[in-house]
Amino acid sequence: MSRPLHALSALLVSACLSLAASAPAAADEPPASADSMKPYTEALPGFDVKFDLVPIPGGTFEMGSPESEAKRGPDEGPRHPVKIEPFWMGKYEVTWDEFEVFSYSLDIKKKEREKVDLTKQSHWEKLADAVTRSTKPYADMTFGYGRDGQPAICMTHHAAMEYCRWLSAKTGKIYRLPTEAEWEYACRAGTTTAYFWGDDPAALDEYAWDVDNAEKPMPVGKKKPNPWGLYDIHGNVAEWCIDHYKSDAYKAFAAQNPAVQPVVLPDAKEYPYVVRGGSWDDDAEKLRSAARMPSNLEWSVQDPQRPQSIWWHTDARFVGFRVVRPLTEQANLKGFKSPIQKGKGTH
Repeated sequence: MSRPLHALSALLVSACLSLAASAPAAADEPPASADSMKPYTEALPGFDVKFDLVPIPGGTFEMGSPESEAKRGPDEGPRHPVKIEPFWMGKYEVTWDEFEVFSYSLDIKKKEREKVDLTKQSHWEKLADAVTRSTKPYADMTFGYGRDGQPAICMTHHAAMEYCRWLSAKTGKIYRLPTEAEWEYACRAGTTTAYFWGDDPAALDEYAWDVDNAEKPMPVGKKKPNPWGLYDIHGNVAEWCIDHYKSDAYKAFAAQNPAVQPVVLPDAKEYPYVVRGGSWDDDAEKLRSAARMPSNLEWSVQDPQRPQSIWWHTDARFVGFRVVRPLTEQANLKGFKSPIQKGKGTH
């Protein structure tokens, strides 16, 4: 029996995006060499929307926190060596300006207004148009906090991953969520203390937004960056990582000595997934470099949909994300797309 047309279309899109992930670099990309990695600005085709990326050098670091660290959680150990390959990371958290082009299909609506001949689009534009977009939320997901320069919030792990898949197709480059190991490595920026500036949370006000100095998400880039040029890596909004959350994941990683590019791959379940960095709604201890937080059902308590939305967390006004672009993609993430299915719950 032949496959249904929608199934064939889905397979085609998946195959094309997998090819895109392994395709040669576009002519205008920065040189694919760790020695020549530079900061650069990515523009969303067809829109006056840009975002900056900074290079993160490869290296080995100690992931997790020492047992002596104040306010340490049991899921932060055992501390273990991890090897990371070079990548670029968003200088700032993804803003509404960027996210709404995808989540509200502004690019497709613009083409409809301008009567663009879709058959004459570039290969990449056709791939981007084929990526599934989010359903319309039941509330204003900015919650009155503003849009211009504000970090996008309330999206689910699935929505953040699909944004990255769309962005990859749109630009012809590989963009995705950071692995938990990449995130902590970039946050620490060569440091071994509780925060990249040291162990004393009293200095937090210079570098981060938390519950003591903010009452809502703040515009990105208003505090001092970490040594590798990343703004708001502590606080403001907590940031999605690609990993499925497992409280004892570090035990398996520690046995590898060092763990090379470790990641706990997502599955069909909607929860729990890792967010890092803490937020404007958190105490300082949750902003530490090693602090881990799992998503949970309470993040969507007010969602009127049954089953709850696969795209929006109505009660997670503290969650956002930033993107990374690997210099060379690790094997188990090549062509990887969100496997999360609506209504699958937790495990």
